[in-house]
Amino acid sequence: MTQQMLDERYGRRRSTGRRVIGWTIIGAVAVGLIGWVGWGTVARSIDEIDDDLTAFEVVDAHTVSVTFQITSPPGRGVTCVLEAQDEEHGIVGWRVVEYPAVDTHARAFSEEIPTVALATNGLVNSCWVT
Repeated sequence: MTQQMLDERYGRRRSTGRRVIGWTIIGAVAVGLIGWVGWGTVARSIDEIDDDLTAFEVVDAHTVSVTFQITSPPGRGVTCVLEAQDEEHGIVGWRVVEYPAVDTHARAFSEEIPTVALATNGLVNSCWVT
């Protein structure tokens, strides 16, 4: 028996129109999904901030000085959380600092963090666009 005879016997039809429509729908969904993932990646990187600690100094038992630089989107304000830790990595001081929007991409800062005990280091915990 040939394929045509079997198709006629069991009532099967080969419809190319349905196949074309099916693949068109699958292709449209795939293009939409790729666009959505691409836009999500771009949107996340637009507001991305990079902070780099360049130095810290334990001034005394109640103060730590941190020097750091950030790269942020121009024209957007930035808020950073600075932290001082003791020998056991317990937080002994922290400070939230806000920086106004400027037209430059990279900036450097030096800030002092008040502490409640002797700190052994200072660091930038996180920064975000405000």
